[in-house]
Amino acid sequence: MTTAPDSPLANLWCPSPNCESRRDGRTVDILLLHYTGMESAEGALDWLTREESRVSAHYLIDEDGRVAQMVDEAMRAWHAGAAHWTGEDDINSCSIGIEIHNPGPDFGYPEFPDAQMNKLEALCADILSRHAIPPARVLAHSDVAPARKRDPGEKFDWQRLARAGIGLWVEPAPLGADAGLGEGEQGSDVEALQERLARYGYGLKPSGTYDQATVLAVTAFQRHFRPARVDGRADLSTIDTLRRLVELL
Repeated sequence: MTTAPDSPLANLWCPSPNCESRRDGRTVDILLLHYTGMESAEGALDWLTREESRVSAHYLIDEDGRVAQMVDEAMRAWHAGAAHWTGEDDINSCSIGIEIHNPGPDFGYPEFPDAQMNKLEALCADILSRHAIPPARVLAHSDVAPARKRDPGEKFDWQRLARAGIGLWVEPAPLGADAGLGEGEQGSDVEALQERLARYGYGLKPSGTYDQATVLAVTAFQRHFRPARVDGRADLSTIDTLRRLVELL
């Protein structure tokens, strides 16, 4: 483990005890973005570096754009929890986690400030320069854990990151008045939706039945790629946006 930040953008080196070696020689191929969901960045930094918390992340960016590194990039931080993506269950072993300070919906869910987003763009670009992370594997915590997590949420500007060359993005199809597919429905259209969600990476087994797991995956997808309406229903806008996204893979 190093005793100094990996990134020159880090203003602070605040080592967390909550880390270990990556398992089975796993290399980094996911960049995972979170919000802190706490009232202050100072409180989040304190919690992420306390042994009793049993959580950590590699980086934390506060609302003014200051960056703290807590875990060496070579090490496995404890940020993803129970998660899944493209057949991988140990997301912590193959990812770098960035906590973006935002109190989230429990505390008003403000916009992400420009200073913070500017520094996030720079930090992501710096990390991507050192690790072979494909655009499709720059992900939200809610993508890999849709049953538990909703961060960084529908206010997070993924399109802005994509303009900076970070992550995969398609312009969301306009909202319509159709009700779309929903929980309990069955058929080939549902199965095709599930197949596309699984192709992108969500942990779904196509069954042709719009079950709760499908609702959660659609909700996570909407938060990331179609945030204008996040309701877990696969309307035409959601289906078209997903189709065009999968075509980029």
